[in-house]
Order: sequence, then structure tokens, then C-alpha cells
Amino acid sequence: RSSWLLLAPLLTPPVPVITAPPCSLCPEGGAHRFQWIRNLVPEFGISSSHVKVLSSPAEFYELLKVQIKTAKQRVVVASLYLGTGLLEQELVDCLEETLEKSLQAKGSSNLSVSILLDYTRGSRGRKNSRTMLIPLLQRFPGQVRVSLFHTPNLRGLLRLLIPERFNETIGLQHIKVYLFDDNVILSGANLSDLYFTNRQDRYVLLQDSPEIADFFTELVGAIGDVSLQLQQDDTVQMMEGMEHPYQGDKVTYCEIANRRVMEVINSARLRQELLHAKTFHSSQQGSSLLCQQGPQASGDLKPEPDTWIYPLIQMKPFGIQIDEMVTETLLTEAERDSRIFLTTGYFNLTQAYMDLILGTRAEYRILLASPEVNGFFGAKGVAGAIPAAYVYIEQQFYSEVCYLQQQERVQLQEYSRAGWTFHAKGLWLYLAGSDLPCLTLIGSPNFGYRSVYRDLEAQVAIVTENKALQQQLHQEQEQLYLCSGVVSPSTFEQPNRYVKLWVKLVTPLIKNFF
Repeated sequence: RSSWLLLAPLLTPPVPVITAPPCSLCPEGGAHRFQWIRNLVPEFGISSSHVKVLSSPAEFYELLKVQIKTAKQRVVVASLYLGTGLLEQELVDCLEETLEKSLQAKGSSNLSVSILLDYTRGSRGRKNSRTMLIPLLQRFPGQVRVSLFHTPNLRGLLRLLIPERFNETIGLQHIKVYLFDDNVILSGANLSDLYFTNRQDRYVLLQDSPEIADFFTELVGAIGDVSLQLQQDDTVQMMEGMEHPYQGDKVTYCEIANRRVMEVINSARLRQELLHAKTFHSSQQGSSLLCQQGPQASGDLKPEPDTWIYPLIQMKPFGIQIDEMVTETLLTEAERDSRIFLTTGYFNLTQAYMDLILGTRAEYRILLASPEVNGFFGAKGVAGAIPAAYVYIEQQFYSEVCYLQQQERVQLQEYSRAGWTFHAKGLWLYLAGSDLPCLTLIGSPNFGYRSVYRDLEAQVAIVTENKALQQQLHQEQEQLYLCSGVVSPSTFEQPNRYVKLWVKLVTPLIKNFF
């Protein structure tokens, strides 16, 4: 396969840049300054004791197996793809065992399994995500649903011309949510052996959170409804009456998808507003009762939440840009002397994000992959040049930082760890004068062109006033940054940073496809 294939995505129409409208943070101190986010998405108030930050791929994998084995009502999975190795097969076996036990226990099972993957990535190769899951569909047809999202932007002549793997540059289902009953794992990790062994990512478990679990169940269900449904014979078909993503009318399909997803977001936001009002009213009554009944009554009241979860959705093909708006506002409003630690496995920031980082007042520590821990390092063919393209993008950004004399305020750091690759993404926000973060973003977006314009993405903003949880988040950040070195002019003088001329010429043309 020759390098001309990298130009194939240019056949698709350009995507216009849309910036978020200005939105000021409210003047209150601490976590409450972020309550403006609930004007866009549902706000879930929970206790910090329900949040657990994981640190390693092995811990993530073991948790997945435990959660599958103990699930009683629902398993909902959204990922880019499911790998085909022994570790992935073990997950499928766990699902099969749990479904079998559920059938035996009740005669007719209450357990439902819904899996959402990307069509192009999940269909790659003869043995793929589809062939891994078909046995579950055949054995438990009434309980298992496998949906394969196909981007509406890959259609017609373009779909016929672009070969396998390269067709994934047009757009993907990139959301990663792993949900078991009322427990939700949010991550950037896919269901593949590397992500269970030596590919570093981020992972957070939200335990016993039924409202959050309901939201993500509905979100995955809505995307599943506009996706191709995998059949027992490895064919796919749309639900009856649903517009086809690449054979039907594109505008109609995108309008239906927008409506389905926005219904989920807006109905959850309304539910949470009503719940918040009801809880506030109850707490007011509870306070007056406490005055009358004394301290023994306090044990009956549910504790006030000290942590708030905001789901941020980005689906530009459907005209949904919530994550982009919130991220841009956070970067815009970050005050002088506040610190933002931002990490991405693929450093390819949008122009809007770069302009905000270079033009605002907060301090930035940006963690990115060194060439050796880039997921494409050592790949065959044209893909092997992708780490060099990222080096070139990094060098251009660093040159701009130096030109503007911002090296003290904006610092780049490269993650390097022998035998590992790097896939962590998100940010931690430390307010001015604070040693601990009060907000983190965690999920699937990489802050790049693909995340903003091409793929389906979801992450959560976790805002907390609890010192113990802030400490957990701080330790997570420190552990990742510990494996890094600061970028300096000498970094790009190393032999492994040499970028071939053709890569320099092609990168500006294709950078919004990876």
C-alpha cells in the first residue's frame, strides 16, 4: 500500500470550524463555579465515596471480569472494537457464563446485554469483533444486542474507493463506556489485550450510581438505534423504519440521530433538575425537622453530594458539540495562576484549543506520547510514518510556544516507558493557590481534530469538593507525569525525531483525519 492512500480522506468535504459562544464561570468559589455546565447537560450529584480512580490496565481488566460476573440486570458496553485474542475471549466467556447463570436462576433471564462498536473497525479482518460476538447472539438471541455504528460520512464512491483500515479515517464510534447494573466505568481504553496489559490509559469507576447508569444506557441505546444491527449469520441490517447511514439520505439520517441523542440528554437534564428541586425542598424540611427532633434524626437523611458528574457529548456529524463548548469555556475562563494538566495519546490539538492555550493566562503542562510509546510506532507501511507526523505537529506547536516566549507558562512533557504504549487522555484543573485538582475530564476525546469533527465521543467532567477524591485524582496525574521528560529545543535534535520531507508535506493535508 503506497503513501497516496493517505490522501484518500481528502475526497470528503471539509468540515467548518465552529467555536463555542462565550460563557462565564459563576463567581462563587470552589466546585460551585462549574455549575454553569448543567445548563447544557444533566448534573448528577453523588457522594465521593462512590468514585474510584483506577491506575493500571491489569486493574481495569480484572474489574471488567468481576463486574460482568456479578451483573444481574444489565451489561452495556460501548467501545471502538473488541479484540480477538485470548484475554478478549475470556471476557466473552464471562458474558456467556453470566447469561447462562441468569437463565438457570429464573427460567427466563432478566439480564440484558447491549454492545455498541464501530462498524469499520469491528469488521476489520476475517476474525474480528463480529465473529467474536456472534456465538452470544446465536445462543442468547433475546438478551444480546450488538450494534455497529457506521458513520454517515463514508458513503458512495468514497466508500468503494477507500480500502479497509483507511476507511476508519472518515469517522468512528469512539465512545468507551462499560456499565454493569448501576456501576459505570468511563475510560479511553478499548476492549483489546494491549489495553489490559501494557497500554496506559485512564479509568474511573462510578459505583452504585443508578441515574448515571440510566443516562449512559439510554445514550448507548440511542446510538444503537441508528446503527446497523449484527445478525446471527454475520449480516447486518437497520432497525425497521430507520434511515440507513450510507444508503439513505444523509441529512435525514443525521437529523434523526441528533433528535434521538438530544432527547436522551434533555430528558435526563429535566429529570435531574426536578430531582434537584425535590431534594432541595426535602433538605429544607429536613433541616427544620432536625431543629425540632434533635440530632438522632440526622441519621435518616441522605448526605449532601460533594461530587458532581457532567456527561459531555461530542457528535459533530449529528451537529452535537457540547464537549467542545465546555472544553473551550474551561480553557477560556481558567484564571491566572490556575494550572491545567492536559494529556493526550495523540497530540493534534484543534486550532481553537491551541489558540486558547497560547492566548490565555493559566499554566499548562501538556503530556503527550514520545514516538516510541505512540500506538503506531513500528507499524507496517504508511501507518509507520504516523509517529513522525505527530513529532512534526508537536515541533510546530513547540516552536510557536517559543516564538511567543511562553515556555514557562506552557510546558510540553513526553511520556516514555520501556515496553509500554500511551493512550491516556483528559485534563485536571487546579485552581489558583490549590495543590489539588477540583475538576477532571475523563473519557474518549483526544482534544484533536478527529475527536471534535469526525468521531462520536463522550467524557465526563467530575467536579469534587472532597479532599480524599481530589487526592486520588492528584495521585493519578502525578503517576502519569512521573514517566515523562520535559520537551526542550534539544528534544527535536535527536536522531529519532528526524521527519522525512514527504511526511512534512503530507501532514498539513491529512492532520484532521488522525
